[in-house]
Amino acid sequence: MRRSDLAELLLLAALWGGAFLLMRIGAGDFGAVPLAAVRAIGGALLLVPLLAWKNELGAVRRHWRPILLLGFVNSVIPTVCFSYAALSITAGLSSIFNSASPLFAALIAWLWLHERLTRARIAGLVFGFAGVLGLAWEGASFKAGGSTWAIAACVLATLCYGWSANYVKRRLHGVPPLAVAGGSQLAASAVLALPAWLWWPQHAIPATSWMAAAVLALACTGFAFILYFRLIANAGPVNAIAVTFLIPAFAVAWGWAFLDEGITPAMIAGCATILVGTALATGLVKAPLRRAVAG
Repeated sequence: MRRSDLAELLLLAALWGGAFLLMRIGAGDFGAVPLAAVRAIGGALLLVPLLAWKNELGAVRRHWRPILLLGFVNSVIPTVCFSYAALSITAGLSSIFNSASPLFAALIAWLWLHERLTRARIAGLVFGFAGVLGLAWEGASFKAGGSTWAIAACVLATLCYGWSANYVKRRLHGVPPLAVAGGSQLAASAVLALPAWLWWPQHAIPATSWMAAAVLALACTGFAFILYFRLIANAGPVNAIAVTFLIPAFAVAWGWAFLDEGITPAMIAGCATILVGTALATGLVKAPLRRAVAG
């Protein structure tokens, strides 16, 4: 990986880690659905003109049905879920659950696309999901103001991300990545517009929350997508997926620096377990176990 690619990888991790901080700042004033809508609309406002400049709007029109579904599953549900989770759990904890997305992607690829799994990758899935369950068990609480539903929302969001990665591979293979990214944000904007209007808060939203939402939309969504697909093109998908391992570190750091959020030993152990499992399950780390299991 070139130094420029490494710099972009770190910037992308910082942006996506910062997204969890910004959701913590804005979710209480906007509400989960309006904040998700602002994020999608802002991302679309940045990406769609770029699509027009690159003459790729035609690809969005030709593939609008799968892009619409992708926008709902990959953008609407996860952004609403993580915005909802931000109301009651820390940015660092949300980001650790988010790091399990490649685990769901590998599991769904085996179940749906019948991809072969080596014993090492199966061990990675078991190890990684054990980390998710352990972290959820440690943090769950059904008491008033508890975190159980927030944790469930994070897990649902990561499941959606895992499904979406496989859906793109199956239904949108060969479609320009920028068309997929911009089209899905445009679709998410259309889906969220009416619910956001219905649930728009009656009180005035502070300037701080508006600034957080703007940075979340333009930098952490629109610009971050451009960086991500640029990394895939320049450094390859295996190197690009390494961003998953860096996001929790940045999210925890931002939460500690700006919101005085702490980190518990359980969070450290759960994060390490999930990341080791992810490295094995995605094949990023090769183990000496070669035997494959057919899907």
